[in-house]
Amino acid sequence: MKLQFVVSALLGSSAAIVISTPEVPLSARIVEARPALVGSPLDTMRTGLSGRMRGPLFTYLRLRPFKDKQDGRIGSYVIGFWPGERGRVTSRAYQNPNGFIEVTPENQNTRISEHFRLGDFLTHGQVRVWPKYLVLREELVDKLELVITDLNSRGILVRHMSVMSGFRTPSYNGPGGEGRSGVSRHMYGDAADVFVDNDRNGRMDDLNRDGRVDHLDARVILDAVERVERLHPSLAGGVGVYKANSAHGPFAHVDVRGWRARWGLIG
Repeated sequence: MKLQFVVSALLGSSAAIVISTPEVPLSARIVEARPALVGSPLDTMRTGLSGRMRGPLFTYLRLRPFKDKQDGRIGSYVIGFWPGERGRVTSRAYQNPNGFIEVTPENQNTRISEHFRLGDFLTHGQVRVWPKYLVLREELVDKLELVITDLNSRGILVRHMSVMSGFRTPSYNGPGGEGRSGVSRHMYGDAADVFVDNDRNGRMDDLNRDGRVDHLDARVILDAVERVERLHPSLAGGVGVYKANSAHGPFAHVDVRGWRARWGLIG
């Protein structure tokens, strides 16, 4: 179903977007703002690789360059430092982002695809600090939409896919603390921890219909990712399957790092 998204909420607000460049970029690019007519279909919607409508066009958004980060922050928002800034990595897949999306209270609910909004991918924490800053790759959004399409085509209804963790600033991610990788793909805007939550209760739904909610439901997402990657090799990436704990229910990590990786309860 094609959607046309209202973007008037962005007018007069500050916003910026970056598309970081991986080892083998699919459509990585930076688009700076230029004048556009509100309501013009060419300016308010388009399809990504998933075939799902994505809007608003990034022509409404301007780049906040990486150099605007000074001493690990932009304004009051703490971001931290990427490993590449310290000379710790050399691979292009781990190069510093080009810049940031600036997210405000006014634009945080802007749709960036049929099922996702800009604010879904924000780093947790710094609740009262605005504006916030975000790195996000279009390919990740496309891959998630393709996974949703695959699940729906198999009779597994997805009305809402929750992003438990999207972009993580280096400061929030920490140097490999709490089980997090020091070079986590979350820091590069191409990873999301997700679960299907149609009833909006904050937990994974029973996707395999076995009467339980556990890691086997996250493996349903893994199976969908496998099918998507076979059809779209350019979206190759990582999948991790995680069980529930006291803080959260089961979920699947999905990314578009550019090469295949699998871990967790996948067997």
